[in-house]
Amino acid sequence: MLSKSQISFVNALHVKKNRKDLSLFLVEGVKSISEFLNSAFIVESIYCSSATLIKFSKLSPTVKFYEITDAELKKISTLSTPQDAVAIIRIPVKTPLRPESFKDRFTIILDGIQDPGNMGTIIRTADWFGFSEIICSEDTVEVYNPKVVQASMGSLSRVAVHYTDLSQLVSNSGIPVYGTLLAGESIYETSFTDPGFIVLGNEGKGISDVVIPLISNRITIPRFGNAESLNVAISAAIVCSEIKRRGI
Repeated sequence: MLSKSQISFVNALHVKKNRKDLSLFLVEGVKSISEFLNSAFIVESIYCSSATLIKFSKLSPTVKFYEITDAELKKISTLSTPQDAVAIIRIPVKTPLRPESFKDRFTIILDGIQDPGNMGTIIRTADWFGFSEIICSEDTVEVYNPKVVQASMGSLSRVAVHYTDLSQLVSNSGIPVYGTLLAGESIYETSFTDPGFIVLGNEGKGISDVVIPLISNRITIPRFGNAESLNVAISAAIVCSEIKRRGI
């Protein structure tokens, strides 16, 4: 049975400030937690029933287990309909970004993405297409937001997400910058011969004014119908697919 202090501690991680201060975040569901257990992330504790615990194929003896009831699970879960387990995972220490390390490959850059669902879906999409890193502007939604983690479906365990000043990183990189804009060359006609950064902008405002001047290759996904806009996560999938389709 969980104490009030234990419940309060887990619930504190629902809040961004506490996640940052404690360097911890929550993952929910056996499948997603299993992905982190099989990664470089450190899983500190798991809250679930004994019946659920046996579903984890790889469980380090260093992971603390707390047997809880369905009622207790509801008290600590971030979901309106809780899944079968909640885990506390340590946020890894990030090393400073080196622009030269991104040469000779394509890397997704997210400029001001705000919707957690979009963010999580982009991480999952990047994982599907084999993109191992994503760089974000400092005003992009927090990657350890529970809704982002949930939408990533465990892919966050394999895709490293960085936050930095984009204008500083891009301007000092010497790397080609492909930006998704309404006015640009069709993605289906873009050569993509030189690997570089792929910039996707905010859901409503697009790429920020400080980053647009740094774009060397403006690309667009041509519209064939009458929709006013294309969801940024869908745009990310199309761009990733087109690059990989060419065997790059």
